[in-house]
Parts: sequence; structure tokens; C-alpha cells
Amino acid sequence: MAENKRDYYEVLGLAKGASDDEIKKSYRRLAKQYHPDMNPGNEEAEKKFKEVNEAYSVLSDADKRQKYDQFGHAAFDPASGGGYGGFDGGFGGFDMGDFGSIFENIFSGGGFSSQRRNGPSRGDDIEMRVSISFEEAAFGCKKEISFNKIDKCSKCNGSGAAEGSTVETCSTCRGSGQVRTTQRTILGMMQSTGPCPTCNGSGKIIKKPCEACRGSGSLRVKKKLEVSIPAGIDDGQSIVLRGQGHEGKHGGGAGDLYLVVAVGKHEIFTRNGTNIYCDVPITFSEAALGGDITVPTLLGDTTYKIPEGTQTGTRFTMRGKGLSAINSRAVGDLVFTVVVETPKNLNSEQKELLRKFSGSTEEKYASRQKYFDKLKRIFKKK
Repeated sequence: MAENKRDYYEVLGLAKGASDDEIKKSYRRLAKQYHPDMNPGNEEAEKKFKEVNEAYSVLSDADKRQKYDQFGHAAFDPASGGGYGGFDGGFGGFDMGDFGSIFENIFSGGGFSSQRRNGPSRGDDIEMRVSISFEEAAFGCKKEISFNKIDKCSKCNGSGAAEGSTVETCSTCRGSGQVRTTQRTILGMMQSTGPCPTCNGSGKIIKKPCEACRGSGSLRVKKKLEVSIPAGIDDGQSIVLRGQGHEGKHGGGAGDLYLVVAVGKHEIFTRNGTNIYCDVPITFSEAALGGDITVPTLLGDTTYKIPEGTQTGTRFTMRGKGLSAINSRAVGDLVFTVVVETPKNLNSEQKELLRKFSGSTEEKYASRQKYFDKLKRIFKKK
């Protein structure tokens, strides 16, 4: 009965003066929400799906919409003499199973044509990790890597056909891989395109498949490569080997191989970009008197002159002793921090000498004297 039906504008969630574009957008959203394929076994969703389609079939047609706006549901109720015929709870003889391909066309971007399934497609990329030492990252190195990839079958050269046989063009789709069908829907006659059932969308027929690849034209193989690691590469950076990924399909290019570098830690050095850092222990005498000390570098030990009175924690920079920048002539620095070591296990004679030294230099510790003078002023105020 017409009086039991919901208002079509209400069904689509629209106001009565909604534009054609608003009606179309609302219909697409609701049809997708309640489509049976997305709600298997949900009778309520199927009911709403039918209701949405019924509302759209009227409101999307200018003549029917005008009638509906004037007479409401009575315009389509035979009992009311509207003359349009009612809806039988289905789609007027339209098979629900037919709606799947139409639904795909509606939400695939607008048109009814789609890209050829058997056209060239690029192969997938491969990503793997390669571990190197700190020194190898600093100076560069060569590494042999092994990995699995999908490659062209060498026996049939990627054709998929056995030796002595040929690949034939599918007579059903004439090599396109797709067939077009016409269906009668509530919106009229609509065309849809789908995979060819004869060749499964490949566009080709292989009567005698290659024994090695079973007609696929490709195989998973294990491959080895020698890779050059550039000097200065950092942990987490990648090296891209073009065309070393999985083989493409139907003549498409191969993907790329991405090597993510993992750099091991060093016992002495740390790094930040192209600069390297380390701590250098020195004796009390070296700190007090100054002079040449031994400093480690990536190329071996070298000497560096520090001034007398050097305090622990002082940092010094050796220019150009760091890491090379990739694809550049720039070279980082070596920054080292001196750490004054306090002597342990002194004998009685050494202790006595230190006591005499301490007594003779008490007044020379300027920073220490300033510290105690500051404390005296603070407590005097209190």
C-alpha cells in the first residue's frame, strides 16, 4: 500500500528541493552502505537497499519526480489510477544477482569501461636489510646479497607456452581480456565490462603450458648480487637497485630492490651525520701541564696538543677527520672530549708528594676560590 511507504526524500536523507547532484551522491553512498554484497545475510540491509533504489528510480527521473512531488506515492499506485505501476518489493523483474556488476560500474569512477586486465603492469618492489660494520660504513665496501624474486621463466622466455607451441589470442574477447554485457535494470539498459570467462582475463589461450612455470611465464628464483655500499652511508638509509625487483606482467618493467642498511655500533666512536665523537682519557699531569696526547681516529692513532690547565670534559675538534658525505666531497670532523683520570692505589710516597703539591697550589685554584667566596656571601646574607 502506498500509505505504508516512507517518503522518498526521507529515504535518501534529503530535503524536498535537493539538486540532481545531491540525489545522485546520496544514492551512491546509501546503495554502497546497504548493498547485499557488503551485508551478507542481513535482511534489514537488503530491505533498505531496495527502498533506496526505489526512491532513486523516481527522484532521478525528472518526469517521475514531478509526479511524485505533486501526488506523492499515489502517482505510482495502480489502485490510485496513477498509471506508473507499483513496485513489487523487488525490482520489477530485475534480478538482484544482476546488480553486482552494475554496482561495480557505478562506484568505479563513473564510466563503464575499465583498464585492460592483460595490459603491461610493473613488478612489485623488494625490500631487504643488509648489515655492515661501522668501518664499512665509513669507508664503503662491497657485499654479496642473496634474495628470492619472481623472474621471467628461462625455459619459455616468459611466454608460458611449452617449447614448439605458441600462445593464441582468445577468440572470445579478441585479446582484450574483457567482455561487455548488456543488462536491463531499473535505470534502463546498462552495459558492464568484466573478465573474459574463456581466458580468465588474460586475453590469451595457452593450449600447451610450459612445464617449468606451468603457463604463468614466471618463476620464483634465488638470486645473488654484489652490491657496492658507498662511503659515509648511515644507519637506516637505503640503496635502490633499479630493475632488480619482481618481474612485471605482460611485458611490464621489473620492480626495484631496496636495501636498508643497518650499521653496527663501534667500541669507541659514535656518529651524528658526518661527524664522529669519542672520549679520550688523559692523566692529571697531562691535563695540568698540557702537551701531546694520543687520539684515536678512523685511520689509526694520531697526536694532538692540548693546552696546560685543560679541564675534564673539555671538547676539541679535529677538522676533516670524520666521515665522507655521500655523493659529495665534504668530510665531517672528529670531536673528542678529554676525561681526566684520577690515579688509584697510590703508595705512601706518592700520596705525600700529592699533599705537598696540593698545599703549594691551593691559592692557584682560582675557580675553586671563587666558589667558596660565593658560598660565604650567600651564608653571610642569611
